[in-house]
Amino acid sequence: MSPDEIADLRDKHYNANLIQLKLVNEDLMVARIRPDFRVPVHKPGQYSTLGLGYWEPRYSGTQEEHPKPGDERKLIRRAYSLSSSVLDETGNLLDLPNADWVEFYIVLVRMAEKAPPALTPRLFMLKEGDRLFLGEKFAGHFTLDPVKPGDAVIFLSTGTGEAPHNYMIWDLLRRRHEGPILSACCVRYKKDLGYLAIHHELMRRYPVYQFLSLTTREKETVNQKVYIQDLLSSGQLEERLGRPLDPASTHVYLCGNPNMIGVPIHDRVTGQDTYPQPTGVVEILEKRGFHIDQPSVKIKGNIHFEEYW
Repeated sequence: MSPDEIADLRDKHYNANLIQLKLVNEDLMVARIRPDFRVPVHKPGQYSTLGLGYWEPRYSGTQEEHPKPGDERKLIRRAYSLSSSVLDETGNLLDLPNADWVEFYIVLVRMAEKAPPALTPRLFMLKEGDRLFLGEKFAGHFTLDPVKPGDAVIFLSTGTGEAPHNYMIWDLLRRRHEGPILSACCVRYKKDLGYLAIHHELMRRYPVYQFLSLTTREKETVNQKVYIQDLLSSGQLEERLGRPLDPASTHVYLCGNPNMIGVPIHDRVTGQDTYPQPTGVVEILEKRGFHIDQPSVKIKGNIHFEEYW
């Protein structure tokens, strides 16, 4: 494809600029994107869509792909939750309602089982100032709508699953939430905690906020792994929270690895739910009186989830 053809395709499909790029490590980025259109009214926890064309170059060292004839002119799109760095450069809470940009927290997928990753190997070739596609619709039911001012709010995530949680934490702090807020994120290495310094600063400033980081492959943790499920089963989470996990006044938000979440599989014939194995957070909490959201029948529980793959 000629440079002129590529330029025409970019003009046709792209509607946003990458205005700020922070590489946390070679496989992890925080990206701020300014659309050509006004940022839509939305709620923390929701998602939008990012896209790049098949014509864009790919990051080296990633799984080889074999596009079908005609794909070279198509746009690759994927949904990503909106993230937030919570604090601005002066240390104050971001003025997000008036921001003309949105933030995303993205991990480079080098290999995939079902099909070679198409979008992230191209996203990681971007530089500040480059153009890309941003969906004009922001949507999703993973929001703080059911939370009352005095409720305890627990955010449990793996990897970049903390992205929507960070945006919701910003909102709770902005509205001076009265109940305790605890966020825990499990990653392989400490270098994979892209917002760690911010969480430490938030704990220093806001007595209602706590952050727990879990790593599974550092030298000191590889033989003593603690996963999100272990925090609940051992009582460590309640100890840090300073109060029991009362279903009447606690909301738990889950985002990341489906194995961590453990959404039950519903059998339409028998009407029975079967929990997946290994045991996930949903099973642990439902045995303690919590109830998961049921989006298909528009029933809100006190366990809210967003799976990342």
